[in-house]
Amino acid sequence: MPFLIRVLKARELSIVLFLVGFFILVGSINKEFITGDTIALLIKSSAILLVMAIGQSFVLLTANIDVSVGSTMGLSAAVAGILLTDGYSLWIIVPAVLLTGVIVGLLNGLGVAYGKVPSIIMTLGMLGIIRGTMLLFTEGMWIEDIPNFYKELSGAAFLGISLPVWIAIVLVVVCHLYMTRTKSGRCFYAVGDNEEGAVSVGLPVKRVLVLSFIFSSVSASIAALLFVMNIGFVPNQTGSGMELQVIAAAVLGGVSLTGGIGSVIGAGLGAVFFTVISNSLVYLKIPAYYNDAISGFLLLAIVVGDSQFQTYIRNQSTRINRNRQKGDSKGERQTTTIT
Repeated sequence: MPFLIRVLKARELSIVLFLVGFFILVGSINKEFITGDTIALLIKSSAILLVMAIGQSFVLLTANIDVSVGSTMGLSAAVAGILLTDGYSLWIIVPAVLLTGVIVGLLNGLGVAYGKVPSIIMTLGMLGIIRGTMLLFTEGMWIEDIPNFYKELSGAAFLGISLPVWIAIVLVVVCHLYMTRTKSGRCFYAVGDNEEGAVSVGLPVKRVLVLSFIFSSVSASIAALLFVMNIGFVPNQTGSGMELQVIAAAVLGGVSLTGGIGSVIGAGLGAVFFTVISNSLVYLKIPAYYNDAISGFLLLAIVVGDSQFQTYIRNQSTRINRNRQKGDSKGERQTTTIT
């Protein structure tokens, strides 16, 4: 039982259990939802949100928030689209798109860490600036005629897994190892858990904050490359509203808005779950105009249900520990009496 309690306390496992339960529930209504092709399509569809949720988790872990990721993704997609249609090589396009993310993240990070601007204000202002820059850059036009070789990369597969999903998997593994196996990775947790304490022990708090926003914006740029690859054109509203989905996915995956708690694996699972919820409504044959309301309701129900489940697990763990301590105390008293 104690082993089972420890396993269930792992936030990632509870998300997987909810995900499996949701698949069974919707699959019992429409069996097409649980076919291999559908599951593979859902996972591929979640790659963009997953990549952005990983980057957002770095910011959330430091007890900040980045609401500019949607517009950063839009600007990065526009840069990628224009360079692709102009015939530039991928060796130039990819660094240029990633540099766009680095510049946006650096500005956000400097504003929050050194300018002492609250992150919600700083990134909200940047959201408008970046969105306006994108419209000026594209003159409000859609970018079409993306070269076929780039669009065909979306269908490239290895071991049956498509390229966008491989990119997402590699990012999850690399970021997880960085966060859990390196001292600099653990600094993000320390800063979010107690910033003043982190300063007192000499951690580079301001540098960590700047890095967190750079990681978030670069992840949005990577997502933009995947978006152009998957869609094959760039609408002038690319990325609008994505910031809310990204934050919701990370929180659904157990990343705390107050900082210091969560993991990139949880954020990734949250993104997959969020995508599954959104797409399940199609298989339930619910009209499209109900999507936002029902997705929001399901998201709230699952987050509240998970919170209650974690509270139950913690209470059970506490009860078992108390019983164990009572047993140890009783054993010590018996030993003393015999002696």
